[in-house]
Amino acid sequence: MDNKYENKINSAILPFGRISVLLPIPVYKHYDYLNEDLSLHIGDFVEVPFRKRCLPALVMGVGKGDIVSTKLKPVLSKFDCRALTKDMIDFINWVSAYNMAPAGAILKMVLSAPDALHPPKPVTVFFKVSKKNIQTLRITSSRKRVLDYLSDCKSRTMQDITRNTNVSSAVVKGLHGLGVIGDASVNQKFPSAIAVSKEPIAPILNREQIEAADKLISSVNEETFNVCLIDGVTGSGKTEVYFEAISAVLPMKRQVLILVPEIALSQPLLDRFEARFGFKPTQWHSDLSNAMRRQTWRAVGEGDVAVIIGARSALFLPFLNLGLIVVDEEHEAAFKQTEGVKYQCRDMAVVRARTAQISAVLVSATPSLESLTNFELGRYKRISLRSRYGTAKLPAVHAIDLGKAKLGRGKWIADNLVHEISETLKRGEQVILFLNRRGYAPLNLCRSCGHKLECPNCSAWLVEHKAKSRLQCHHCDYTIRFDPNCIKCGGTDTLASIGPGVERLEEEVRSRFPTASVLVASSDTLSGPLLLKKFIDAVKEVKVDIIIGTQVIAKGHHFPLVTCVGVIDADLGMAGGDLRAGERTYQLLHQVAGRAGRETRPGRVWIQTLQPEHPLIRALIDWDRDGFLQEEKNGRVEAGMPPFGKLAALIISSKDESLADDLARLIAASAPFSMDLQVLGPAPAPIAVLRGRHRRRFLLKGSKSINMQKIIKVWLQNIRIPSKAKLEIDIDPYNFM
Repeated sequence: MDNKYENKINSAILPFGRISVLLPIPVYKHYDYLNEDLSLHIGDFVEVPFRKRCLPALVMGVGKGDIVSTKLKPVLSKFDCRALTKDMIDFINWVSAYNMAPAGAILKMVLSAPDALHPPKPVTVFFKVSKKNIQTLRITSSRKRVLDYLSDCKSRTMQDITRNTNVSSAVVKGLHGLGVIGDASVNQKFPSAIAVSKEPIAPILNREQIEAADKLISSVNEETFNVCLIDGVTGSGKTEVYFEAISAVLPMKRQVLILVPEIALSQPLLDRFEARFGFKPTQWHSDLSNAMRRQTWRAVGEGDVAVIIGARSALFLPFLNLGLIVVDEEHEAAFKQTEGVKYQCRDMAVVRARTAQISAVLVSATPSLESLTNFELGRYKRISLRSRYGTAKLPAVHAIDLGKAKLGRGKWIADNLVHEISETLKRGEQVILFLNRRGYAPLNLCRSCGHKLECPNCSAWLVEHKAKSRLQCHHCDYTIRFDPNCIKCGGTDTLASIGPGVERLEEEVRSRFPTASVLVASSDTLSGPLLLKKFIDAVKEVKVDIIIGTQVIAKGHHFPLVTCVGVIDADLGMAGGDLRAGERTYQLLHQVAGRAGRETRPGRVWIQTLQPEHPLIRALIDWDRDGFLQEEKNGRVEAGMPPFGKLAALIISSKDESLADDLARLIAASAPFSMDLQVLGPAPAPIAVLRGRHRRRFLLKGSKSINMQKIIKVWLQNIRIPSKAKLEIDIDPYNFM
C-alpha cells in the first residue's frame, strides 16, 4: 500500500519556519506555530502548546498569519504515525464548510482515539521453554493447563493465557519463576487485515442477483467516483450482492467501510460477513473499550484493517487506502447526527467517496426520497432486486380497523390478531408483535387531580418502566422511583398508566398465551452486541415463540420461522410537523412487515390502525411503495420541501429563558430577506425545554438555487452570542423537536 499511500499525501517537505495547524477544538481558524527542525508534511500530526496545555494538531501547510515569527510558539514534537491523506483533509474541510461546523470540531471526530497517535507500547509475552526438565516439578492441574496451552511453541500474553486456561496470573508467574516458561517483550501488532479463520462459503446467487452483482462490480472497477443505489425488496439478497462488490475490492489491497445506522444491526451482518469471507471484519462503535478503539484507529491508518463495519463515527476514521463505502439501510433517520456536529452520515459518505474518487453503495428496501431523486436526476445509478430469494414470497398484509374492533379494558390486541397468533403457534411458527414505544406506559396521570408526571429538565412526560419500577425521561435520562401516590394532591394509589409500551403489551401477551415463550426486544433489553447476539440465537433456535419489539427488530434480521407480524399501533409517528413523518412511518412498517415469511412458509401481516383507508396503510397492504413515494414526492414538490428545496434550522438555547428570548429577537431583527428564502420563527421548539435549557428555533426554507450557508454566514457574522447562550446550526434538519 505504500506506493498508493505516497500518491495520496503531499510528499513535499514544508520549509522550516512558520507552519499552519488545525487544533481539535471547536474553532474555524488555523493557528501558526514555529517549526525549527522537524521534517513535516501536510497531514502530519504534531504536538503543540496551547494556552496551559499541550494538544495534538494537524499540519495544514505554510503559516500565513500576521504574528511576527519571534512571538510564535514552537512545535514540540511530531507524532510517530501516518500522515492523513489529502482526500481525508479535503473531506474535513468540506464537512466543516457544508455543515457550518468548526473544522476543529471535525478534526476532533477524526481524532476519536487520540492516544493512538503514539506507537503501541511493547507487551510481555510468555512461551514454553522446551529444554527445561520439568520431571522433578510438581505439576498441578492448573500448571498442566498452562503448559498444554503453550505446547504449540507460540507466544501469548498473560491475558490470553489466563482467559483461555482459567487460571490466575499467579500460576503463570510461578511457572516463570521456576524457569519452565520464558518471557519476551514484543511490539503489539494488529491482526492481519485478512486473517482467514474458516472456510469461506460462496453463496448461490439467482439470475437477478448475478446481474445486479455484475453491474455493481463494473461500477467499482471503474476506480472513480460513482454512487450505486441497491434498491431491493426485503429478503431479496441485497447484502449478498454488495458482498460480491467487496470480494472484488479486497484483492486490490484497498479498504472497505460498511456503515450501519445503529450498532444493533451490526451483529447479524458480522456473522454473515464471516460466513461469506472466512474472516471477521473489524468493528467500530461506542461500545468498544478504549484500548480496542486505540488499536483499531491506528491499524486503520496503517492499512492493517481491510474491512470496517461501524456506526456513523466510522466515517471519520483515517483510512490509508479506502476503496469502497457501503451505507446499509441508507434511508434510516439514525444516520443523521443530531448531537454535537450535526451532519447526515449518508450524504457525507457520498462526499467521502467523491474526495477519495471511489464507489459509494447505498442499500435499502425503502430508499429515501433523496436517493431516489438523485437517481432520477442521473447522479446515482440504481440496481433493482424485485423478487425475494428462492421460493419466498412477500407476505399478505391486512388492516384491522381499531375504530370497529372491540378491545376490552386494558387490552391492545384485536380479536382477529389474537386468533392469528394462536393459529401460528399451533403450527410451531413464530410471531413478532411490533410497538415502537419503550417501557410500560408513555404517561402516568393522577385519577383525582389530573396531574401528569413530567421531566423537571425537559418538556416531556416521564415514561414508566415497570420492570425496573422507575419513571424515566427518554431525552435526558432523568430517573425517579415509581410511586403510585400523587405528588401534587397527595392521593393514595391514584396514578394511572395511560397507553401501552412493550412491557405492558408483554403483560397482555402472557395473559392470553400463558404457555408461549415471550421475549421483549428493545434498546432497554438489547443494550449491546452480546445481548443482541443472545437474542438472535434464542429466536433462531426456536426458544422464543412471540417476540415483542420496538424498531430494533424491524430491519436486518432474518428469522426463518417468523410467519406472523402484528403491528399494534400503525398510527404512531404519522402525526406531527415532521415533513418526513409519513415517509419514515412507511419505511419502518414496510421493514417490519418484511420480517414475515422470509423462507418457504407464507407470511401474514396484521396492521392495527384507526385510519385503514389512509394512503400509507393502503400502500402497505398493496406493497405499492412506488405509488406511496410518488404521493410524497408530489407533496414535497408543491411545498418546495427537500429534496426539492432546502431547509436549515437555527436553535438558540440557554438555561435563562429571558436570555434565550432576547437573543432570538436580536437575531430575528437582522433576518435576511429574499424572494427565494422564507424565515420562520423564532418560536419555542416543540420540546421547548431540553436538559434544562430553554430552546427557540428558526426554520429557513429556500429554493434549491440558493446558497443557504452563505446567507446564514452573512446573517450571523455581526451577532455576538453571550457565553451563557448557545446557537446551533442544523443544515438539512431531520429532527424538528
